[in-house]
Amino acid sequence: MSRTKKIIKWSAITIVILVLSLTVFGYWFMGLIVADKPMYEGITKTVPSDLTYLTNDSVEYRGKILAVVTSTAEMGTSGKSTGYELTELSRAYYVFVANGFEVEVASPLGGQPPVVIDDDDVGRYDYAFMNDPDAQYKVNNTLALADINPSDYEAVYFVGGKGAMYDFPDNASIKKLVRELYENNKVVGAVCHGPAALVNVTLSDGKALLANKTVSSFTNEEELFLIPDAPEIFPFMLQNKLIESGASFQEGYLYLENVATDGKLITGQNPWSTWALAESMIKALGHNPKPRPITAEENSVAILNLYAQSGYDQAKLLLEQNLSEGTPIHRELLAVHSIVSTMQWEFATSIDLIRLLAYAKTIE
Repeated sequence: MSRTKKIIKWSAITIVILVLSLTVFGYWFMGLIVADKPMYEGITKTVPSDLTYLTNDSVEYRGKILAVVTSTAEMGTSGKSTGYELTELSRAYYVFVANGFEVEVASPLGGQPPVVIDDDDVGRYDYAFMNDPDAQYKVNNTLALADINPSDYEAVYFVGGKGAMYDFPDNASIKKLVRELYENNKVVGAVCHGPAALVNVTLSDGKALLANKTVSSFTNEEELFLIPDAPEIFPFMLQNKLIESGASFQEGYLYLENVATDGKLITGQNPWSTWALAESMIKALGHNPKPRPITAEENSVAILNLYAQSGYDQAKLLLEQNLSEGTPIHRELLAVHSIVSTMQWEFATSIDLIRLLAYAKTIE
């Protein structure tokens, strides 16, 4: 056999072995997260009355909170669709409601705003929101920001969604709303891209709202991972703009919970920060948040955060504790983070997260 034919033969064998190995690994890897599936049976039919967090131990009426969503449906001239993020509204909405607040929803243009629904991230509370007639009426008929009276509200919450980068920063009604609430010792909250509402706010004394404030938002690293040409698509990079506006930026781990609290100003890094941010707003309003069942997703985020801070062994201990106590975890989220780590060439992290998944499988 000629040398060329030998090279071709062994190259073909190598490719076949690699394909078979990847196929076997893929089946094994998917088997590590299949245990999540029963958790989701019937989930799409969830309604608010199914959530004991809402139905048990009702809290007295405490006032109104305004949630603000974007009216922008396209990222500039890129042709990419956008809107507000459903999970960033639905989860905070129910935290506010469970803690005695009426929630109204507004947008720059009023009416029905565009929405982004990521099926992979939607959980029980999100489906309950989509099946909630009152909530759906509010989001399909949002109030126009120009018609809002700031004194009607105890707090404002700016929902994320990439559209916020376009119609939040220069909106005069938003600037007035934030300034009046903040200067009257009320609470201002924002998550993910929602902090775009804060970058151009000036207080009555002429100082920038964000001057010397500690804040967070969707980070440059998170943005560029998803949209490499983000600097060309968006009017600015949000992390950079917040810093330019005088803020001290608090950056957490990639795609994990991180909330920055500076007095009555509370900001969250990404969608995974929504629960904690909403409950931090309740605290800033002077109340102890009503006890809430922690979701499987939150438990997994806690494990991932502990891994990032303290390493594999500590994360494994927390995982073992959760499983031994019957506390649910979201295995798909651990799997996604292992894939993200691989895409960033962080192979040691990816292997550790797969080890955690495999360990969870052995003690299920």
